[in-house]
Amino acid sequence: MRYFVTGGAGFIGSNCVTKLLSEPDNQVTVFDNLSTGKREFLAEHESDPRFKFIEGDLLDLELVKSSIPGHDLVFHYAANADIRLGTGETDIDLKNGVRATYNTLEAMRLADISKLAFSSSCVVYGEATVIPTPEDYGPLMPISLYGAGKLGAEAQITAFAHSFGIQAWIFRFANIIGGRGTHGVIVDFINKLRKNPNELEILGDGQQTKSYLMVEECVDAMRYVIEHASDSVNIFNLGSNDQINVKRIGELIVEEMGLTDVEFKFTGGSRGWVGDVPIMLLDCTKINDLGWFATHNSEDAIRLAINNVLNKE
Repeated sequence: MRYFVTGGAGFIGSNCVTKLLSEPDNQVTVFDNLSTGKREFLAEHESDPRFKFIEGDLLDLELVKSSIPGHDLVFHYAANADIRLGTGETDIDLKNGVRATYNTLEAMRLADISKLAFSSSCVVYGEATVIPTPEDYGPLMPISLYGAGKLGAEAQITAFAHSFGIQAWIFRFANIIGGRGTHGVIVDFINKLRKNPNELEILGDGQQTKSYLMVEECVDAMRYVIEHASDSVNIFNLGSNDQINVKRIGELIVEEMGLTDVEFKFTGGSRGWVGDVPIMLLDCTKINDLGWFATHNSEDAIRLAINNVLNKE
């Protein structure tokens, strides 16, 4: 198979590339502007003749159109990687979410490429009143511009699927963590404690409760679904079946760093930032019924990710 991976130098994208190239018959082209991705994440593949890297921006439609022909399936990971950026740069998710996805789809249409796997997010559900939240929950009313960008991208994909025969797999991720992660609660807490091992600032009240999944399991789940779900548009929640709150994550990091007498200071309120969804748990019945289950629960995944960050540095 010949794969085209947008955002392939990023956190999840680079882990996907590594998995794809672990199989001898695959060829992979990474398309990334390196705004948040890192070329070093792909260093082990640079000498592999089956690997190609294109430094480019998905907003450059002509470059996307000239780069994408000859591939069988597109993994579309490229996007703004930080929900909080949208409050300062209000069009970042419009450009890097909706417009970048349109350009990818249009280039696919022109090149007669018919298969797309898209990394969406649980934030498209907004503040869901049904917990755990199933894929058919609605209406979808995201509360962040990041969520709006993901939902807009989903709409582009479903429209192209029905208009031009593209087969799509849309994955609404829980919080994905693990190797090559560059931001998020684990990295933030570890950095804070390295600066001041006596105190940990926690945004909000510490009771924000969410589901976490290791990145390797995320990639495996995506590929499993692509192989086993064959509708024109396939939408799947992707996460574990449990939750953990932010205060507990802080406790685990303090424990794994071997610290004692750390004072937790909460900034207050139910949200960590504008657009933060305080409670998130996805209903993963659909993917479980297909035959895929997360190996680690949220707390085990958090512990593994903490040690990955600590051992990497």
